[in-house]
Amino acid sequence: MAKRKNLFWTPCSAHCLDLMLEDIGKIEKVKKTIEKGIFLVGYIYNHSIVLNMMREHTKNAELARCGVTRFATTFLTLQSLQKQKPALRNMFASEQWTSGKWANERKGQRANDIVFTPTFWNNVLLTLKIMGPLVKVLRLVDNEKKPAMGYVYEAMERAKLAIAAALGKDSNEYILVSEIIDKRWNCTLHHPLHAAGYYLNPEFYCYNETIESDKEVTVGLHDCINRLVPEKAKQDLIMAELI
Repeated sequence: MAKRKNLFWTPCSAHCLDLMLEDIGKIEKVKKTIEKGIFLVGYIYNHSIVLNMMREHTKNAELARCGVTRFATTFLTLQSLQKQKPALRNMFASEQWTSGKWANERKGQRANDIVFTPTFWNNVLLTLKIMGPLVKVLRLVDNEKKPAMGYVYEAMERAKLAIAAALGKDSNEYILVSEIIDKRWNCTLHHPLHAAGYYLNPEFYCYNETIESDKEVTVGLHDCINRLVPEKAKQDLIMAELI
C-alpha cells in the first residue's frame, strides 16, 4: 500500500459479517438457544432409528446441520428446526418414541425436553429475527453473480431497520445487538468505497432524494474522489459532473 497511495484496502465483507454473527452468537440467550438447537439436531442424526422416525414425520425433509467454517450455518440449523417444529413435536409425542428405549436415555430425555419447552422456541424466533437480516446481507456479498460494492451500504441500513422493527427500537435486545453491529461495521466493514458505491448506484440514487443530503454518504464519496484521483483539476471536473 505504501507504493500505491491512491488505492484503498478493504477487508472481506463476508468475513466481517460472519464475525458479526459470531459476536451476536455470544449473547447469552442466543448462545444457549444455538447450543440446544445443535444438540437436538446432532442427537437425531447420530441415531439412525430416531433419524428414520424424524423423516417419517417430516416427509423426508432434512434438518440443516451446523458447519464449523461459517457461523451463518447456525442460522440455517435454527431455521430448519423452526420449520419442522410441528413434525418434531409429533415425533416426540408418538408412541414409537415414548415406548422406545431412547425416551428413557439421558440424552433422549434432554432432546425431548428441548422440543417441548416453549421458551426454547420463543428464543429460536428471537434469534432468527436478529440473524435473518444479516444473513441476507451475507448472501448478497458472498455471491459471484454481481459485484456487491454498490449494495452493501444500503443492505446494512435495511438490515438494521428490519432488526429494529422485529425487536422494538427501544428494547434491551435491540440496543445490545445494535451495539454489536455498529462495532463491527465502524471498525472494519464501514468504508468510503461502500458509501461511494451507494451514491453512484442508479438503483438507489434515482429513487432516494435524501442521498445528496446524507453527510456520511457524501463524505465517503468525496474521500474516494480525493484518494483515487490525486489531480485537483480532475477532482474539480468530477465534482462539476456529479450534478
